[in-house]
Amino acid sequence: MEVEESSPSSSSLSSPAGSSDSIDLNFLPFLKREPKSEPASPERGPLPLPAPPAQTPQQQRHAAAAAPAAFAPPPPATPDLSSAPVMTPLQALPPNPDEDALLREYYRLASLYLSSAGPGAIVPAPAPAATAPSVVQPGSGSVVKKRRPRSSELVRVSSLGVRDQIYFRDLVRRARITFECLRGLLLRDDERAESLGLAGVNGYGGGGDRRRVRADLRAAALMADHDLWLNRDRRIVGPMPGISVGDAFFFRMELCVLGLHGQVQAGIDYVTAGKSASGEPIATSIIVSGGYEDDDDHGDVLVYTGHGGRDPNLHKHCVDQKLEGGNLALERSMAYGIEIRVIRGVKSRRSPVGKVYFYDGLYKVVDYWLDRGKSGFGVYKYKMLRIEGQEPMGTVNYRIAEQLKVDVFAVRPTGYLSFDISMGRELLPVALYNDFDNDRDPLLFEYLARPIFPTSAVQGKFAEGGGGCDCAESCSIGCNCAGRNGGEFAYDKTGALLRGKPLVYECGPYCRCPPSCPNRVSQKGLQHRLEVFRSRETGWGVRSLDLIKAGTFICEFSGIVLTQQQSEIVAANGDCLVRPNRFPPRWLDWGDISDVNPEYVAPDYPTLPELNFAIDVSRARNVACYFSHSCSPNVFVQFVLFDHYNASYPHLMIFAMENIPPLRELSIDYGMVDEWVGQLTM
Repeated sequence: MEVEESSPSSSSLSSPAGSSDSIDLNFLPFLKREPKSEPASPERGPLPLPAPPAQTPQQQRHAAAAAPAAFAPPPPATPDLSSAPVMTPLQALPPNPDEDALLREYYRLASLYLSSAGPGAIVPAPAPAATAPSVVQPGSGSVVKKRRPRSSELVRVSSLGVRDQIYFRDLVRRARITFECLRGLLLRDDERAESLGLAGVNGYGGGGDRRRVRADLRAAALMADHDLWLNRDRRIVGPMPGISVGDAFFFRMELCVLGLHGQVQAGIDYVTAGKSASGEPIATSIIVSGGYEDDDDHGDVLVYTGHGGRDPNLHKHCVDQKLEGGNLALERSMAYGIEIRVIRGVKSRRSPVGKVYFYDGLYKVVDYWLDRGKSGFGVYKYKMLRIEGQEPMGTVNYRIAEQLKVDVFAVRPTGYLSFDISMGRELLPVALYNDFDNDRDPLLFEYLARPIFPTSAVQGKFAEGGGGCDCAESCSIGCNCAGRNGGEFAYDKTGALLRGKPLVYECGPYCRCPPSCPNRVSQKGLQHRLEVFRSRETGWGVRSLDLIKAGTFICEFSGIVLTQQQSEIVAANGDCLVRPNRFPPRWLDWGDISDVNPEYVAPDYPTLPELNFAIDVSRARNVACYFSHSCSPNVFVQFVLFDHYNASYPHLMIFAMENIPPLRELSIDYGMVDEWVGQLTM
């Protein structure tokens, strides 16, 4: 891996803005604005103090004894009534000895504070060596130590090998899992507190009234307190290691945590002139989310409107924009040829906040001009072209997937071998697509939406297992099924897995709770539109037409379940067997917040015995059998029981390890890659 410094130098490069023949600003009816450097922050001197109120003779003697020699003597006890009084609400009130004493103490402390702070300082900054470790104050979530500031050093990461790519991808995934699981646990604590009639509970986010602060903001704050935000030591220019074009994000704070876009609200992320090595602002990324009426987005060609000049309530421009801040940074990035990361926000019903953000790749600013906007005020516009040779944009795949659900032939006139290989056995159709060769093998297998277990393994004492819960409505903490799960349910109210466990007990046929019970998730079957497709790289693979949120259930691994003795006989015939004990326990990663909470212990209950059975998929199978193998997968296996209670024969339920955008291939870690994995994907 090579890291190249990319800080532009104003001494070696000249700005082309002044010599460009294509930029003509003279036709506009308002003043022409030339590029200029950002003004430095003005130096602040000591704040002026108003004249303190009157003091008693006894207080004057105490003040004179305690004040330094350099201080002026205190004013007389009787105020100067000849000067014009400044009418304030306090002065308009009748005299109050308690208020006068309070004000005199305030002025005394303010004088001592300003004298100790020195000129030009509002709050004296502590020396780096004297900083205390990060401590979250109980009940408030505030931090004693100032968080590590974001670096202004511009670098470009290049020449990443395969191992480096996997390393950075896993690093990013680790941060995203921590963020999402913290957010889920915080929401769960809020729900528990609300059900008890409390404003807050002592959980991962501390006590107090936390309902007014969104869980994603609190999760990001906790990660910042523990120095878990990525790419803080350097400002990455161009592609971000570990983040792929098309990746999807549901919260802007997640973009900040990863360093993809460091601004919580502003659409332009840039290094300010005061921190830039060249003394000029440099832009690194933008967000296009439809907030500006003058944006003109055509995908590969984007006309982006600069920031500023907009009324926050009307969402329209009310004053002319200025070529400063982020606007100037985009112009400087154009001058130096620096790529801009573009993130687009689109509306989505599957998002908790109604919007999803896609990273659409790198663009270059090729032109800018000052124009009159739709509201009649001056706006700066920047023409950006997408760099060729990148993966398809996430927003484009999102629109294609939505069109495929409505009119398949308008998007793909040929290539579909079947619109539903499940023949109606799944709740949603599973399409089969091949525009690569003439292979039609998936049509030769019987489709099994549910696995078929041996009769001896699921009947008798294993069927009831002591009975289900007696909940008349949705289950809650304290019911029989909650006890089976260690006292808490595995899912949140949206059906997302809060954290992985060795085994999850869902409510089953012997429970009295309704089908809407939040502890009935994976048993409901397929909830996303999946498509089996043929590719040159992986043979047969699976992709989704829906946006899949991290932690949500996708599908079950299905086939004919064999006992250990049966599997030994079938294996001798060379049939294709899937052995559940080979899947690595990647459920351990989902819910692991040990980076934030050092006392976190991975769940070891409910216990899972050694799994010696196998699943025969040589004649009957389902869509999960076509998932491709990856050592850095985006899905994982979670063992679940619901229709019987024999822990030696659980269901293999597949959950999303990360947000999976539409048309991205689903991959799983099969553990030991050998001939049986090849038979699945060939």
